[in-house]
Amino acid sequence: MLELELRLRYEDERTAESVLRAVEPDNGGYVESELNGKEIIFKMKAKDAGSMRNTADDLLVCIKIAEEASGIVASATDFDGDAFLE
Repeated sequence: MLELELRLRYEDERTAESVLRAVEPDNGGYVESELNGKEIIFKMKAKDAGSMRNTADDLLVCIKIAEEASGIVASATDFDGDAFLE
C-alpha cells in the first residue's frame, strides 16, 4: 500500500476551510482530509503507483478549481516559491 500526504497552507483559516469544503465531496473514500488552522492536510492511499497518480491528479485538479473559484490561484505558491502547479 502506498501513502502520500499533501499539505497546503493558505493566508487565512477562512480560505483554507472554503477550499476544503469545495473538494471534500470529490474525495469520497480516496482521500482523507483534515483542517488545521490555515493548513489542509490530505492523506491518500493506493494499491499501486498508477492508482496513486490518478488520485493525486484528481485531487490537484479539484484544488485548482476551488482556488480559482476563491480567486486565490494567482497568490498560491508551492515549496520552491513559484506558482502552485509549476
